[in-house]
Amino acid sequence: MEIWPGEAYPLGATYDGNGTNFAIYSEVAEKVELCLFDDQGTESRVELTEVDGYVWHGYVPHVIPGHRYGYRVHGPYDTANGHRCNPNKLLLDPYAKAVEGEIDWDQSLFSYNWGDENSFNELDSAEHAMKGIVVNPFFDWAGDRKPRTPYHQSVIYEAHVKGLTEMHPDVPEELRGTYAGVAHPSVIAHLQKLGITALELMPVHQFVNDSTLQDKGLSNYWGYNTIGFFAPHNKYSSTGDAGQQVQEFKAMVKALHMAGIEVILDVVYNHTAEGNHMGPTLSMRGIDNHAYYRLEEKDKRYYTDYTGTGNSINVRNPHAIQLLMDSLRYWAIEMRVDGFRFDLASTLAREFYDVDKLSTFFELIQQDPVISQVKLIAEPWDIGPGGYQVGNFPPQWTEWNGKYRDTVRDFWRGERSSLGEFASRISGSADLYEHSSRRPVASINFVTAHDGFTLRDLVSYNEKHNDANGESNNDGESHNRSWNSGVEGPTDDPEVLAIRARQQRNFIATLLLSQGVPMICHGDELGRTQNGNNNGYAQDSELTWINWEHADGPLQEFTAAVAKLRAEHPTFRRRRFFDGRQVEMEDGVELPDVLWFSADGKSMTNEAWDANTPASVGMFLNGRGIHSTDLRGQPIEDKSFLLYFNAHFEDVTFTLPSDKFADKWDIVVDTAGTGADTEALNEGATVTLASRSMMVLREHEEVPVETDHSVAASLAAMAGSVSQTPERSS
Repeated sequence: MEIWPGEAYPLGATYDGNGTNFAIYSEVAEKVELCLFDDQGTESRVELTEVDGYVWHGYVPHVIPGHRYGYRVHGPYDTANGHRCNPNKLLLDPYAKAVEGEIDWDQSLFSYNWGDENSFNELDSAEHAMKGIVVNPFFDWAGDRKPRTPYHQSVIYEAHVKGLTEMHPDVPEELRGTYAGVAHPSVIAHLQKLGITALELMPVHQFVNDSTLQDKGLSNYWGYNTIGFFAPHNKYSSTGDAGQQVQEFKAMVKALHMAGIEVILDVVYNHTAEGNHMGPTLSMRGIDNHAYYRLEEKDKRYYTDYTGTGNSINVRNPHAIQLLMDSLRYWAIEMRVDGFRFDLASTLAREFYDVDKLSTFFELIQQDPVISQVKLIAEPWDIGPGGYQVGNFPPQWTEWNGKYRDTVRDFWRGERSSLGEFASRISGSADLYEHSSRRPVASINFVTAHDGFTLRDLVSYNEKHNDANGESNNDGESHNRSWNSGVEGPTDDPEVLAIRARQQRNFIATLLLSQGVPMICHGDELGRTQNGNNNGYAQDSELTWINWEHADGPLQEFTAAVAKLRAEHPTFRRRRFFDGRQVEMEDGVELPDVLWFSADGKSMTNEAWDANTPASVGMFLNGRGIHSTDLRGQPIEDKSFLLYFNAHFEDVTFTLPSDKFADKWDIVVDTAGTGADTEALNEGATVTLASRSMMVLREHEEVPVETDHSVAASLAAMAGSVSQTPERSS
């Protein structure tokens, strides 16, 4: 086979219209063979003899998109020193931009013989291994424009490609569960109705299904088991054509961008699917194990594991770091995604032992002209010592705020002594982020995510019900900070159903009206249930997919209306933390930017904050001084708001503040529905909050009905509904 010297950069397989350049890094290799496969699976091998800076490379004319390939690396198999080369194993290119097939966990995929980890397996793995695909890099992006939505205007929707679309009745059956399904107009219309500005997709990098799950008839549904950092997962493509998943993914991004929706990827750069020392040899393990993986200093046969998955990427090695950075730039530039959410991000900061926010990984991102300008979201923890790092990531990062989740859950389930922290969390968590010169948008606020109960289950179960996972209900979090509203699981009790419906509205309204960036977990606005399973990672079934036909319509409408309220009022999406500064009102009176009230209408005292009782509190948000623009770009000044929260099991009557705050107030949100027909309330009047409910009042404005932007009527009517999706027995 004809081969030319080619170039050492870029790494991977790069088609230029005439042929393909192949380049792969391995410092430990003694010989590298490029393996090309025709349509019948026949393998042809060609040695890469050109080596520059440990990059083995060559250019093969007439190799075009759709061609399958892999590598065989000859070198030491010396596990005691961390080397695991085995040329009998076909290896997936770490830079492969598309992947064909999936592994079947055949014995040949392992470099040792089962039952003897010190042996050497000479079985050839080519028939059982995944293969890289040369892709067509050209795509018609004409008309595409990244939305570049500012953080303070963002509403994020976390979703799974398959779970979002597999049961959608308006998506054609052949497109369900695919990138094309996500791009379907009916799915996009739903996101737009909710005011979603960014779709955060659970892992779409090529991943591997675990053998332990397959043996149980289950699968790795979530996808946190990456093997290809450049390739869109092939099972999410609606076509079986080799390499077409790249084109389909790009088309999805383009469609979402046209709708004003950004695409954020949940990326797993902390480990790979090759697992621990007993795992298969699929890619990097056989290419240069010592370079790509973090090994135990005292015995390099074993892998350092900060992730609970068997291995950790070696972020101390410049070539491993290059792999991650090249992957990020590829997705941002070539695939045009708008940001990344980093799974177990603390692992990426462990250059030595402790988490170090000055590590090489963060320094590289800081200076990178591309990656430093996209949305960067950290899951700020891992399972290693000192791994919980909420509030400690560098200034340009935002974080999943786990403390927000825990505190808001505690508050609404009536946990005592949570009031002070609740106030801090809904006002932007300045205690976590202000010290590093960050702003409220550093806090990605969430109540639920893929990991844990759905919102419906959060108010329906006290205990996890994970028996379907085949681990005797031992997997998943046991401390969920949930409350079942009086009955565990499905019920026909109308009082319990009313409480559950109200609690879901409480969580949604709190989330959307807190300072920071709200993130909704897919299907929560539709009443999605997993029947109490809080660890659906292995459940690729109707248990985890959104059941669109059983959607909770009133809850969906409520969510959309509160999101609209947030979008219309910059008071709920401040760009700076509250600092107590005085703002002049219309009559010359000066009031602080935020003030907290007890039920009697007076400012909260230290004793009230510290009271060990079920919580209720009022919050004044001063809209004066919060300037924005309308749709025509004209400057507008926002109105002030009162937010009342009552987590007590009894009704609480609040006295509205004096007229220096406002003469009249309109109820615009009432999660209990009791304020549906209430006229404007005068200063000093009283308003009764039903037990476990939330109410939002806006400074009164005399406007004609036809131009009133208030969502009060629809919110109140929907809040009065106790309808839910049909209760399904677990």
